[in-house]
Amino acid sequence: MSRKGILMLAFFYSLVLSAQTDNTFTGWGAVFASYKLNEKLSIHFDTQLRSSDEIEHVQSFIIRPGLNYHASKNVVLTIGYAYVGNRRVIETASDMVPEHRIWEQFIFNQRFKGGHFTSLQHRVRLEERFIGKSYLENGSIVNDGSEFSLRLRYFLRTIFPLIKTDNFTNGAFVSLQDELFVNLDNAPTLTNGGFFDQNRAYISFGWRFSPKFDLEAGYMYQYINGRNVNVNNNIIQLAAYLRL
Repeated sequence: MSRKGILMLAFFYSLVLSAQTDNTFTGWGAVFASYKLNEKLSIHFDTQLRSSDEIEHVQSFIIRPGLNYHASKNVVLTIGYAYVGNRRVIETASDMVPEHRIWEQFIFNQRFKGGHFTSLQHRVRLEERFIGKSYLENGSIVNDGSEFSLRLRYFLRTIFPLIKTDNFTNGAFVSLQDELFVNLDNAPTLTNGGFFDQNRAYISFGWRFSPKFDLEAGYMYQYINGRNVNVNNNIIQLAAYLRL
């Protein structure tokens, strides 16, 4: 093939790739909470609300409780359940389709002293997902059982206090985090058919009001590797963290 032909093919391929990518803008709100029962056990709870593109509708909501076991000062093991409602549109009908998850996770908190950031949190989460199936009947969406999918997530987060401190109890901070999602099965109707599912990169500005309460606002870039269409999702997120 001539050089001109190769350039034309590359140009055509780039157009095809761009045509297969959607750019969206959404808003997410979240509350992450923990309640200490004793030295070894605590309760995890988070709830999230996420919008559709251009913040027109509620796209999904999540309710996720769990039980934490504090194996050591820096290691936490968790098992939990999550209920997820996802908005689905079929022709002119729309409704929330349920997803149920069983999840297990391992957290390792890598702590630092006398630096510009307090810790580095590593989190590995395994999700057994029971994703609702639905179809259109008489102009309404009907839920009909579920399909199973297995997913693994790796999460990394750190906080940078804006003042140097050995014991960060209050004040302004910047947070950085990233989370990688991969499929451990090949559920043909649920996943993209590949190993890589999505990635979420996030930066925020926050304020620690006390050792028990943080509030932050930030920007998240979510890249979703779809079966037919990839998605670049630009997210504005507001999150609260409670440690009781």
